Amino acid sequence: MNLLPSGICFYLSVAICWFTSRVDASWWYMGTLGPQVMCDNIPGLINKQRQLCRQHPKVMQATGAGIKNWIGECQHQFRNHRWNCNTMAREHNLFGRLLHRSSREAAFVYAISSAGMVYTLTRACSQGELENCSCDPGKKGSSRDAKGVFDWGGCSDHVDHAIKFTQVFIDAKERKERDARALMNLHNNRAGRKAVKRFMNLECKCHGVSGSCNVRTCWLAMADFRQTGDYLRKKYNSAIQVVMNQYGTGFTSAYRMFKRPTKNDLVYFEDSPDYCIWDHESGSVGTGGRVCNRTSRGADSCEVMCCGRGYDTSRMSRTTKCECKFHWCCAVHCRDCQEEVDVHTCKTQS
Repeated sequence: MNLLPSGICFYLSVAICWFTSRVDASWWYMGTLGPQVMCDNIPGLINKQRQLCRQHPKVMQATGAGIKNWIGECQHQFRNHRWNCNTMAREHNLFGRLLHRSSREAAFVYAISSAGMVYTLTRACSQGELENCSCDPGKKGSSRDAKGVFDWGGCSDHVDHAIKFTQVFIDAKERKERDARALMNLHNNRAGRKAVKRFMNLECKCHGVSGSCNVRTCWLAMADFRQTGDYLRKKYNSAIQVVMNQYGTGFTSAYRMFKRPTKNDLVYFEDSPDYCIWDHESGSVGTGGRVCNRTSRGADSCEVMCCGRGYDTSRMSRTTKCECKFHWCCAVHCRDCQEEVDVHTCKTQS
């Protein structure tokens, strides 16, 4: 299931929507519309976003194509927890009312989605899919690292271009609102963008007799998005609850014993629900029917996941590879074996 935060729809083979807590509308039917019709009819876009949407239809397409990646990463990071970044097909904005609350889950969604857009656009630029960007033009001539001098070559990912466009496009509406929630979203959007740039790697190719590496050609490349996801998940764990300062221009920690948030931290205002039971008001879908681990002591344990309601156990048959043998040269042949396993699922609320 696909979605986005902050008042914006992109089209792919199906419509994919970027929403805010202020917009509650479904635009899935717009998947087959052209960019002019799409941009002019999406509820929630401000004029600046509408103008950018019309001017850069290929950027919108590229972003839409990458949405499933950051949603998949979000769901990977929370796959063993009560809140699992689930989307709801029957809700207009797919996250239901979850983002109405200024919780740390909302903070993570805004950060990972902004990071996902930066990552997608950077990759699209490097692969020549967009007309107004390509490889980083600033990486020319020679430079130096710990191993010595090298020449810039290849195609360095132009992450700064993607960061700039993402900031202008996504932040436009929040900058117009400028209320407390808008400032929270702006902060977490920026933390997400910065996270992608943090994991740029210098990759090099050696030139010389017998691989002596007398000359190196190097370029900057983004790391796999999993590293960004892992990093933002850690930031979620250490997210800082804040209150607005007396001037209404920024944040201060809600509790004196905690540090003031940096630009890399995620911030939130409200405590999260426990996500144990279905609750329309909070956007919680509950954990009834979720698979749990009976022997675990962590968040995926049946005790924690099921919130003390107990669990049901069913016997299921699954196919696995077994009796694998290596055959020279060069293949591994396995048999398909059936095994019976116990699957534990949380009881629904009574």
